[in-house]
Amino acid sequence: MPRTQYFCAMSLDGYIAEADDTLDWLTKYDGSFRGEGAEPIAGSYDRFYEGVGALVSGSMTYEWVLEQLDAWPYAGKPCWILSSRRLPKPEGAAEDEVQIVDGMVEDLYEQMVASAGDRNLWVVGGGNVASQFANAGLLDELLVTVVPVVLGEGKPLFDRRLPSGPMQLCGARPFDSGMVELRYELASASRKRRTQGYAP
Repeated sequence: MPRTQYFCAMSLDGYIAEADDTLDWLTKYDGSFRGEGAEPIAGSYDRFYEGVGALVSGSMTYEWVLEQLDAWPYAGKPCWILSSRRLPKPEGAAEDEVQIVDGMVEDLYEQMVASAGDRNLWVVGGGNVASQFANAGLLDELLVTVVPVVLGEGKPLFDRRLPSGPMQLCGARPFDSGMVELRYELASASRKRRTQGYAP
């Protein structure tokens, strides 16, 4: 069954970006781990991305991608941008591939999941969008790669406390870079879909 997943990297103290949205702490990180069971981090994103059918992000995350990357990285996959502002479409993206919409997650959820086909819906970020999915009981999994860097302040993983209670740890994967991927399941999402009859 396709799942809605929040996949991101996070500092050791819980931030996904610095206060000014920069990611040097992540892109320039250089560490290592030579313990047993460490996997190469190279290819981990590709492995995850193969299972993605559609993406959703907030306007600030979307604008960061447009400003920082030379080419649109999600070509060929439907991408939903939650924004009340008029935003430019990315060069290189097919017409109607990027939907900029002003609406509630609950109202758009079925369309988003349907656009993903038999693959997963990736909540790219930021913390506000992820919080909306979690608060609505529509976030199945959190896959967070913890980077051993302490920022002290910045943009948090979630914008606010979640009402769903403790998450269930489903897996942990140490990488040879010294980063660790943690996978959590949010039971509230499966309950919500059963009780309200969402298509997935």
